[in-house]
Amino acid sequence: MSRAGGDGAKPGLQRKRAFFRKGHRAEMLAAWALRLKGYRILAVRYRTPSGEIDLVARRGALVAIVEVKARPTLEAAMNAVTPAAQARIERAADLWLSRQKRTAGLSMRFDIVAVLPRRWPVHVKDAWRGTL
Repeated sequence: MSRAGGDGAKPGLQRKRAFFRKGHRAEMLAAWALRLKGYRILAVRYRTPSGEIDLVARRGALVAIVEVKARPTLEAAMNAVTPAAQARIERAADLWLSRQKRTAGLSMRFDIVAVLPRRWPVHVKDAWRGTL
């Protein structure tokens, strides 16, 4: 007998897959929104031992380290990026930056893109100040 979810996976695994798909869709939507604002996407889901960066985007001499959150409200998205998450993202950004060849003259900031239901993604520039 198959489960109501279709693929026969356990409910916990189905839920995890659903969150993964939702996050992936949110990141792709955020990337397109940034492209339309003139950013070039340098990395998507950049993984380091310290953590993962959702998007690395560049416009001119600015590199934006972007955390993408799909939440029902902007406030919920902002609150989801906790100080611990910020520290993890900053460590990952430091590793990303150290692996780049041409970073002289570039400035960096930490942004959040909130993907909200039935709305265009909200880009919060300079969402927090890093310690880099």
